[in-house]
Amino acid sequence: MEDGDGDKALRKIGEAFKEIASAVNSQTVDIEVAPFSHACSLVSPLFGCLGIAFKFAEMDYVAKVHHLAKASSSISTLSALLDHDIEGNCVRKAGSHSRNLLRVKRGLDMVRVLFEHMLASDDSSLRNPASTAYEEVLAPHHGWAIRKAVAAGMYVLPTKEQLLARLNEDEATARIQMQNYINASAPVILYINKLFLTRELGIDW
Repeated sequence: MEDGDGDKALRKIGEAFKEIASAVNSQTVDIEVAPFSHACSLVSPLFGCLGIAFKFAEMDYVAKVHHLAKASSSISTLSALLDHDIEGNCVRKAGSHSRNLLRVKRGLDMVRVLFEHMLASDDSSLRNPASTAYEEVLAPHHGWAIRKAVAAGMYVLPTKEQLLARLNEDEATARIQMQNYINASAPVILYINKLFLTRELGIDW
């Protein structure tokens, strides 16, 4: 993440999701796939910075974001993305846009919960915030082997200071940007949940 890649990564994430959230809050436009997938791609390095505990989550998340970015060339909005799969009767099939979107949404939600617990704790260790975020958001959808691997990886997480250094942030700026992401991602996550629920697709699969 050093050498420029981590150039104020948290600020870029916060700003990108603020723009997406403003579209949600306006209630006049659907979220477009292209800017959404770009904002999501900015989150990808964060998983890498967390180390081996989140290696599977990182690989899965990056692949799904990439697929959404490719889909944006032919499908303009997230709403249209789901409708496309409904028409093709492939909503729950592996590799479907809907499935990919649901997985990406969970990645965003995990980061949101992680940041919330990091801000609430003065501890230098990330083990409790990361474990809580994983257990709350991703663990219910992972098999035993992945959960076991994640649990083992929790013992070698970077410290909060090491994570911020990798992201090229100091404590003061990081707290602001993490809160910005929390505030901006919450309505986006709710919006995506609503897209699935109003179509009676469910979100627990």
